[in-house]
Amino acid sequence: MIALADCNTFFASVERALHPGLKGKPVCVMSSNDGIIVALTSEAKALGLKRGDPVFKVKDILGKNGVAVFSGNLMLYAAMSKRVQSIMRRTVEHTECYSIDEQFLYLDGYEKHYDLVELMRGMIRQIALWTDIPVSVGIAKTKTLAKVASKFAKNYKGYKGVCMIDTDAKRRKALSLFELADVWGIGPGSLAKLISLGVTTPLQLADKRGEWVLKHFHKPIYQTWMELNGHPCIDTSELIARQTITTSRSFGNMISSEEELKASVASFASSCCSTLRGQDSAAGRISVFACSNRFREDLSQYGNIASQRLPVPSADTLEITAAALELAHKIYRPGIQFKKSGVILSDIVPGCCHNVLFDPVEKRDERVELSRTIDRMNHKYGLRTVGLAVAAGRNEQWKNRKEHLTPNYLTDIDQIMTVKI
Repeated sequence: MIALADCNTFFASVERALHPGLKGKPVCVMSSNDGIIVALTSEAKALGLKRGDPVFKVKDILGKNGVAVFSGNLMLYAAMSKRVQSIMRRTVEHTECYSIDEQFLYLDGYEKHYDLVELMRGMIRQIALWTDIPVSVGIAKTKTLAKVASKFAKNYKGYKGVCMIDTDAKRRKALSLFELADVWGIGPGSLAKLISLGVTTPLQLADKRGEWVLKHFHKPIYQTWMELNGHPCIDTSELIARQTITTSRSFGNMISSEEELKASVASFASSCCSTLRGQDSAAGRISVFACSNRFREDLSQYGNIASQRLPVPSADTLEITAAALELAHKIYRPGIQFKKSGVILSDIVPGCCHNVLFDPVEKRDERVELSRTIDRMNHKYGLRTVGLAVAAGRNEQWKNRKEHLTPNYLTDIDQIMTVKI
């Protein structure tokens, strides 16, 4: 059996855990520049707020109802995630981190010594005691069914945090009640096609013959069909390794100089490269885009994207940043007030180093190792402690505006929480 442990409204729950006076009150977490709501509690949803709402459009609702708003702090959330995951590993030996708020737990063999449901409830109680983060757990034979079960555990209090699908009757009932759009692996395109073919519930998809699924769909939907029928076939380690890596951001203040645009692009390229090396892969293509503020109709509007194929798949920050700067120069337009830029790495392949006979970059292995050393230093001493000078810029007006940021209580000794007695 496999369990999926999912932290409920994780970003908002972290803020609540560090601000105890907010229990039972509406809380929203905003994206970069405090522009969009990215996470919210059930109390906030009851006010009509939803994920993706622009903050300026719901400002009146936030103010009239005393909604607590916070700037997103990924460093803080990642630190809390590590604490939660460490408690899970104390309970179950073999675990797999799927995202910042989700972890798969492999329970094979545990059923001989434990009641699986009670084992998971004990873990949930310990996480709540040590971190104050609420967790829901779904248990089933496959990862897709475990995600289905975790949704039921989250939405229905009667499960007391844990839902287990361990019989065929439970599987069929769960799939008949579950939304097809919420099934892991079914995207908007596949959903539209399934509906056009008369499939409107996960159970109807599971009841189709395998030949029918292969006739109308590609391998991913066939894998989903297999998993819905209780046959494990999805390797999440392959899914976790991203096929594209993007870092983009709206600026705290609009910028017009090429220097500041390049500074933002260099910073985003470094971030992409760090993620690339973290999954031990290399990128064969880089794209850079920039655009003006589409909400400012009084200003000239402009947006563009440029791409370049690298001679050899690379994870070298110096090489990728140099290419990104060339592309930034290509799309820059004088007189434009830029509001956003970003870097996209694609054509990703396994392995950080790909040596070829006529490689234009000398000592590629050593350069990648230099980049990895910088990653380790930034991990130990703080994000962007060491970086490229070009990424700093002169005025740094492009940096995020975070007016409601919770300090990094869990990772920075200089920002440690002070309790007044």
